[in-house]
Amino acid sequence: MCSFRIGHGIDVHQLVENRKCIIGGVEIPYELGLLGHSDADVLLHAITDAILGAAALGDIGHAFPPDDKSIEGISSGVMLEKSFSRVKSLGYKVSNIDATILAEAPKMKPYLEEMKENIAKICEIEREQVNVKATTTEKLGFIGRKEGIAAEAVCLLVKE
Repeated sequence: MCSFRIGHGIDVHQLVENRKCIIGGVEIPYELGLLGHSDADVLLHAITDAILGAAALGDIGHAFPPDDKSIEGISSGVMLEKSFSRVKSLGYKVSNIDATILAEAPKMKPYLEEMKENIAKICEIEREQVNVKATTTEKLGFIGRKEGIAAEAVCLLVKE
């Protein structure tokens, strides 16, 4: 008998000067970067939250507290890898991930395939099991004003 669990994740980070813009494990050339305790990769944070949520393991803030100085500047790829490892130890595997990046700028299209490959590798799945898309907010709100970037993700876990 198979068991299925679905999780949803969302993350938002402010765009600021003098920070790298890393999304989906890809460093994107841009004059602004994302502010956060880690490398502030909104996409990997949303996926991490979705995976942890699907397994009922809380969220990224509990797994990697922002006041923990020992993990300051940690790669979001490492955070996703550690979270996936916890879920895997419970007997789950990722069936698929679907994610959306919300950003007015920079443009994401040139980097989407590399993002998918990075996520698939960390989660030990095929690239075809990962979907990443990007959209704008038509210049509305903090995203439209280029003050921040957000991402949402859903993940389906399977336990056999």
